[in-house]
Amino acid sequence: MMQSLNSKPIQKAIAEKRMAFHNVTWQTYQELTRLLGDRSVQVSFDGDTLEMVIPLEFHEFVSAMFETLVRILVLELGLNIKTMRSTTLNREDLPRGAEPDNAYYIQNQPLVKGRNIDLSNDPPPDLVVEIGITHTDLKKLELYAALGVPEIWRYDGQNWQIYGLVGDRYQELEYSPTFPRVPKVWLYEFLLSARDDEITATKELQKKARSLGAKL
Repeated sequence: MMQSLNSKPIQKAIAEKRMAFHNVTWQTYQELTRLLGDRSVQVSFDGDTLEMVIPLEFHEFVSAMFETLVRILVLELGLNIKTMRSTTLNREDLPRGAEPDNAYYIQNQPLVKGRNIDLSNDPPPDLVVEIGITHTDLKKLELYAALGVPEIWRYDGQNWQIYGLVGDRYQELEYSPTFPRVPKVWLYEFLLSARDDEITATKELQKKARSLGAKL
């Protein structure tokens, strides 16, 4: 079942546009993000390579569905959440910066609720979601490990990978540390169903999460 859901063909060409620039300084990265302002361009910097991503239709759809998945799980499992979306996560002292598709404080929500985040003093988000249908020149896992993000979800149009930070490296996991009883197949079923009918898919996912929450 997992394999058939995983292998559904994806039109990768319509997912996003990427541009990479090498030998970039922190000052150039900062100036570019300032000039772009609130435009719908995601900019990440790993200390040398700067990548700009322009999300297109399928990318934005998947990002929104991950947002729905996380919100339903948090709601039905009785957890807290502070949503960051694609807020820039900058650390000048590293120097590193990233704009994920989605980012959340869940375990550490009580530490940061009700105010803006300052990563020089606050912990990084507990969970970051990266949608990457097309090739990236950035070593995203190394970038987020440097920022200290405990958990990463990556989706490439076919596979949902879950990574947990152990020391200074990520290990791929079968289950999310944040949602340890949620099987991966839930996401694949949800995405496939939502491409035809988002409301029905959301209701079905909510039923599953509610039954899981009732067992806790």
